[in-house]
Amino acid sequence: MRFRGLFKEFSLTQQLFGIVFLFIVFFVSFFFMFLSWNIDGFVRSQMYGILRRTQANIVYNYRLSVPTESLYGGNDPNIVHIIFSQEGKMTASDNIGSLSRELIEELRQNALSQQINTRDYISGFDDQKILYTISRINMTTAIASTISSSYRDEFKNTLLNSVVNIMVIVVSVLFFLLMIWVAYLIHPLNQIRAYIERIRRGEDAELKVDRRDEIGEVASALVAMQIEIKRSEQLKEEMIHNISHDLKTPISTIKSYGESIKDGVYPYETLEKSVDVIIEHANRLEKKVQSLLLLNRLGYLASEGVEVGEIDMVDVVSKAILSLKVIRPEIKIETNLQRVIYTGSLEPWRVVVENLLDNAIRYAKSKIIIVLNENELSVYNDGPPMSDERISKLFKAYEKGDDGQFGLGLAIVHKVVTAYGFIPSAYNADKGVIFKITSKRPKKGSKK
Repeated sequence: MRFRGLFKEFSLTQQLFGIVFLFIVFFVSFFFMFLSWNIDGFVRSQMYGILRRTQANIVYNYRLSVPTESLYGGNDPNIVHIIFSQEGKMTASDNIGSLSRELIEELRQNALSQQINTRDYISGFDDQKILYTISRINMTTAIASTISSSYRDEFKNTLLNSVVNIMVIVVSVLFFLLMIWVAYLIHPLNQIRAYIERIRRGEDAELKVDRRDEIGEVASALVAMQIEIKRSEQLKEEMIHNISHDLKTPISTIKSYGESIKDGVYPYETLEKSVDVIIEHANRLEKKVQSLLLLNRLGYLASEGVEVGEIDMVDVVSKAILSLKVIRPEIKIETNLQRVIYTGSLEPWRVVVENLLDNAIRYAKSKIIIVLNENELSVYNDGPPMSDERISKLFKAYEKGDDGQFGLGLAIVHKVVTAYGFIPSAYNADKGVIFKITSKRPKKGSKK
């Protein structure tokens, strides 16, 4: 745990270099442990191979009855050859003086007693081990060949040095390539960090990361997010300006009418009519404020997962129709309602249905059709079609509508239904527009 906490304190560059270093140390350690376990066996097999090859040449010369002075050819000074016969005769190469009497006697005994054609031997212990090979020339003669330990050690050291040099070159090249890769990885991350820092300070920032991997995707997402944030901020400022303007009129009217009544003057004929004007503008003001408060409250509902109950949607739809159809009584409202229960709270669902119906009444030419079943609620109106751009931004807050106003109704619809596990959508139909609220989990056996 302490190591992991310390590791987290390092920068990404330090972490990557640390991982690379540990990997190289582990690889080199493993390689040399493996090499140390196998190098002696490899060297031994190579020495025996050399002995057998030189013996083969000498046996060939012996069988051709080559004179003794030419029998051993250009003999390697590190290799001693001795030919033993059953009659006790012994013929050796010139460098036999490097062998001890004990070793020569051991070679003679093994050569005369060996029954198989060729056999490898080890004499002595630890670093004093002597390698030799005995091969039979014929039934009465055998040749014993031994190689000096210094030659074996020299071969072993040469082999180790070669391996070490190769390893150093490989590790150096690998480390260099990893350094390039780390720099290639860290540079765009530093660009992203600088970009975020400039945005945090409110400065103009530009991010260009020409990559197609995950880092490039993150950079593109950050740029897209910044563009969307700027657009949303601009829309919010425009909305606040427009809402302030919308609120200014009823407030001014209420204030002027109230001051006039206080002075005994009735701006709109009688006291009762003047008070009705004040009430009308107060209702307008209350509706706008409630829309803003509801939007924020629904955001809390979606983020906190507030527990909700079950609502009879037929009653909600029926009450909404009853309260809104007086706005345009000439519009025909047709319904196809199944008695269904939706998850949620009464007030948010009432606002959803009223906003959808209010939107339909505003644009309908002559007819509205409302369909309700256990999987969806749809509201159709025979008004003009919407553009694709308008449909894509329909449920976003602070978006300006076709009439140039910043309505929050459909944004509230989106907040409510997504919080309750539904999906809002809208599309152009044949001679009209349809708004739908669809359950994310349709009932089994339901028709699409």
